[in-house]
Amino acid sequence: MDCSRGYQSPPTVLSNPSIPVNERLIVALDMPDPAGAKALVETLGDDVVFYKLGFELFLAGAYPEFLGWLADRGKKCFVDLKFYDVPRTVAAAVRQLERRGAAFCTVHGDDAILRAAVAERKTTKILAVTVLTSLDRAGIESLGFKGNVGELVLSRARGAVAAGCDGVISSGQEAERLRAVVPPAFRIVTPGIRPAENKPADDQKRTVDVEEAFQFGADHIVVGRPIVGAKDPKAAAADHQRRIHALFKAGR
Repeated sequence: MDCSRGYQSPPTVLSNPSIPVNERLIVALDMPDPAGAKALVETLGDDVVFYKLGFELFLAGAYPEFLGWLADRGKKCFVDLKFYDVPRTVAAAVRQLERRGAAFCTVHGDDAILRAAVAERKTTKILAVTVLTSLDRAGIESLGFKGNVGELVLSRARGAVAAGCDGVISSGQEAERLRAVVPPAFRIVTPGIRPAENKPADDQKRTVDVEEAFQFGADHIVVGRPIVGAKDPKAAAADHQRRIHALFKAGR
């Protein structure tokens, strides 16, 4: 599939069957304060098991406490701080996350940075960032990269596999090509999920909808605004889970 010309018909084989279906949805708690985030988690209840915490909550304070609060409620946490620093500093950050029980964390950078993170991980899965879903071809060219987005994503994913990472963050538009070249257990986590009828009116450019993401080989999807910003977040989360369960039931 040539990512520069858009994606085509999805494959019929879905990803790693050992992943619990209710953990395939990750809700992004991109919110300005911990109290509001906790209220949303309580509202979503059993409909959501997995949450992503990013820079906004980190800068709001009480990030470590929030990780513990989620763990106490049986939730999994994806720490999305995109560690990018000298290898020793990144290794130290991963050690801290291991103590906090984070399930996933994102790391940016070259092979030395990725390998430093991998060397310190025990149960926290290291996810390498490929190309942000807010970037298209013009965006990567403005950063000095030539060629199409798909080739850059593939190159970075191969580097992540070689460094021992557990997975990558990638748009669903590149997931099919990635699934063909990475090991079966290698996680593909896809942000930028938008409704098929509304793609997109925001900063995300390389988007897919729920079914497309998994049909192209994603293991997990990260959903923010379509759930967090919904009039009824609980109903929106339940609908996402219903669609995911239906897809995997049919695919098996």
